[in-house]
Amino acid sequence: MKVSFLSLASGSSGNCYYLGTPEYGILIDAGIYVRSLKKILKDKEIDFEKIIAVLVTHDHGDHIKTVGCLGEKYHIPIYSTEHVHDGIDRSRFVEETLFQSRRIIEKEIPFTIRDFRIEAFEVPHDSSDNVGYMIQFGNHTFTIVTDMGYITEKVSRYLCMANHLVLESNYDEEMLRSGSYPDFLKERVSSKTGHLSNQEAAEFLATNFSPNWNNVWLCHLSRENNHPELVYKTVDYRLLQEGIRAGKDLNLTVLKRTTPSEVFVFE
Repeated sequence: MKVSFLSLASGSSGNCYYLGTPEYGILIDAGIYVRSLKKILKDKEIDFEKIIAVLVTHDHGDHIKTVGCLGEKYHIPIYSTEHVHDGIDRSRFVEETLFQSRRIIEKEIPFTIRDFRIEAFEVPHDSSDNVGYMIQFGNHTFTIVTDMGYITEKVSRYLCMANHLVLESNYDEEMLRSGSYPDFLKERVSSKTGHLSNQEAAEFLATNFSPNWNNVWLCHLSRENNHPELVYKTVDYRLLQEGIRAGKDLNLTVLKRTTPSEVFVFE
């Protein structure tokens, strides 16, 4: 089975990811406007009309901005937990209330969308609820975890089962400490329900390395407290300390905040 992955946007201004076959595709989060979403897909030669579902991780505005429009205007089913859907209903970022497009899922209860076997799992973050997704297709396992205060044993287990993983690397610890954020926001970002730092992501990847990992994408970079080159250098250096070579032992890519990635294809 030929499956393509694309990051349309990855950061505090908006998050949206695509996973699809030549016949259909799904979105993971929809935090960018429909016009931008359609343009990016068209530029990448992906048919918007083939989108058959949206999986939502949590109810913060940069992840749900467009779910109401996609669900109610374009009749695309919107999947998430009941608590996340309740948060979407209350959100000032979503203009259309989800009715017929609302699909309730439960954590660690697998469900299927065509050839994709999908399982949501608990992720710590200060939202109404928050999940990561493990998506299995053919011989491949794709796991995405973003907006996460720390890596729990459960999150680690799902990440270690993956062949392809998308992992948050939100901030550099020194940049956050010395930056312009007020103290309460610095504490929120670095808390157990905040975000994952470059150093924490690097440590996890280096100490849990699996030869089954083909691709690692680092996502959800902070605009004020991070930089793509710094993310890559931090993770690459820590991997090298364990004898793991990016580009040879695994493919390591940093996803930019507002620039779409290339289309990655698995077969």
